[in-house]
Amino acid sequence: MDLEAVRQWGGDPVIEHEYGVKTLVQRKYHLGDQTAEVLVEEAADATAAYGLLTFYQTDSMLPVKNMDLTLEGAEGALMVRGRFFVRAARPAGSRISDNAFQALLVFIGGTRPSVHESASLPPPLPAQGLIRGSGKYLLGLETARRVLPNFRTDLIGFSQGAEAQVGSYRMGQARATVLAITYPTPQIARARFGAMESLLGINQDRGVDSVYGRRSSSYVFLVLDAGSASVAMKMMDQFQVSSNVSWNEKAPDQRSFTLQVIQLVLANMLLSFMIAGFALGGGIMIYLSRRVATKLFPQWTWADTEHETIIRLNLR
Repeated sequence: MDLEAVRQWGGDPVIEHEYGVKTLVQRKYHLGDQTAEVLVEEAADATAAYGLLTFYQTDSMLPVKNMDLTLEGAEGALMVRGRFFVRAARPAGSRISDNAFQALLVFIGGTRPSVHESASLPPPLPAQGLIRGSGKYLLGLETARRVLPNFRTDLIGFSQGAEAQVGSYRMGQARATVLAITYPTPQIARARFGAMESLLGINQDRGVDSVYGRRSSSYVFLVLDAGSASVAMKMMDQFQVSSNVSWNEKAPDQRSFTLQVIQLVLANMLLSFMIAGFALGGGIMIYLSRRVATKLFPQWTWADTEHETIIRLNLR
């Protein structure tokens, strides 16, 4: 289906395009006498599909029990599996039970993505005080404008590889929006944060327009609409950045060390058998070729097996 068809499912082609979606696939599943429609969108990668899930989630949606990256509401469910973003709609006037609908979701995408796909996703926002449905993962300027209409989103720097997460937090009677931005390098983060300090007056008391923030390595954390510096600092203290250098970093799809050793030993044994087999086969081929040459080409030197000699070098 054309990308414009996503409007029929409550989506926006502009948002889908920003997350890398180019085409849609509509499927129909029969559940007894009921028919459920499913829309599958292929995003740019797993993180883009995850971004679509966060953008379209609402505070009325709840996680589906025993299923990862799957949310369900009154009208249907949203699910992410790898780079695929799935919308499953409940049939109008449906009598489908919750268990049957969940069975359909499991049939479509299983209970969880692969370990490799999950490892590529951004870490979740701190859960303490986070308002349900407010967490968004942003990869483009238009999406950021929709989520943060009163913020200078052009300062984020998506063109330089920035990725942002937004969440609304409640701490006591205070409520604020936290913006966590990740940059490819600390140098880019430093330059971007410097521009924000100049244009937004970060950490200056400007009433309701105050913006508080800090930079840590390649991360920038901002708190909007906090009302006071103390509340903003408490919210930013939930974010801890640490780094380490390792020469033996384990890849997400790499097997355990014990299994690697076993595979190495078996591979070496297989290589030894292969070398011995080639040597034995080569010897047999030489023997057979000389016997054939004796019968067919008796005058050939290769066929003369009676005058074979051993050359000795009596070196002292």
